[in-house]
Amino acid sequence: MKISETDLILNSDGSVYHLNLLPKHISETIIAVGDPNRVYMVSKYFDEVEFEMNKREFITHVGKFNNKRITVISTGIGTDNIEIFFTELDALVNIDLKTREPKARKKKLKIIRIGTSGALQEDIPLGTHLASDYAIGLDNLMNFYDLPMDDFEAGIAHDLHRKTGLPFMPYVVRGTQSLRQQIGFDMMDGNTVTCPGFYAPQGRELRLPLRFPKLLEDLNYYHKGDFWLSNFEMETSAYYAMARLLGHDVLSVNAIIANRIKNKFAKKPDTIVESLIKKVLERV
Repeated sequence: MKISETDLILNSDGSVYHLNLLPKHISETIIAVGDPNRVYMVSKYFDEVEFEMNKREFITHVGKFNNKRITVISTGIGTDNIEIFFTELDALVNIDLKTREPKARKKKLKIIRIGTSGALQEDIPLGTHLASDYAIGLDNLMNFYDLPMDDFEAGIAHDLHRKTGLPFMPYVVRGTQSLRQQIGFDMMDGNTVTCPGFYAPQGRELRLPLRFPKLLEDLNYYHKGDFWLSNFEMETSAYYAMARLLGHDVLSVNAIIANRIKNKFAKKPDTIVESLIKKVLERV
């Protein structure tokens, strides 16, 4: 099946539209960060940087760390950006960009998100490094895809829908266990809620009143058996869902820089992120 020019848009040099990358720029291991400035926080540890690309919020550096080739890309904020990032990343390795046809043999990438997050439980200290086991999507991205969920995931989704009173069904998806064992073996295990905004969707109220004033409390108290919600941010659910749909390995690791229950924010958040970056680089 040949993919049309408007479904798969390429730049004049043959690169994919938003990322502005060619297949040769994609390593088997991808580190993804939200903040474009964090690309430099990662690549400064590389033995060498062989390639750089700046396009909108998508900044890419390709280089080697301990003689292993790594691509680090910034995505910006939100699950909509993650859909663009994942789709174009997959196109670079699994579609022949010249013939516009999917390749017969599919390539599996390892994608590790390094992000920041706020704790939903009082006993999670600032400075914690947390590896997301499950992601819970409060965004609407998967309404446009057919995401398969197993019975446990579907059960959590339905239970959360009922207990929070949200007018839509969340989705629940697990990350790659082998990557969690490789990268996050000594990190706190968590179940991460992904929200479609930073303020009202995360229970923050400035001048606008909240439609769901008890949402933060509902997420804090929610549990089903020994399944609790540990933290929330704005991207992990899209990482886990798109990886499942496209057949890639993925792990989201989080630097806990806020505790929303205690209303505490880290004094030196960059130090917490820096130590997480070094930990991930040593383990990829």
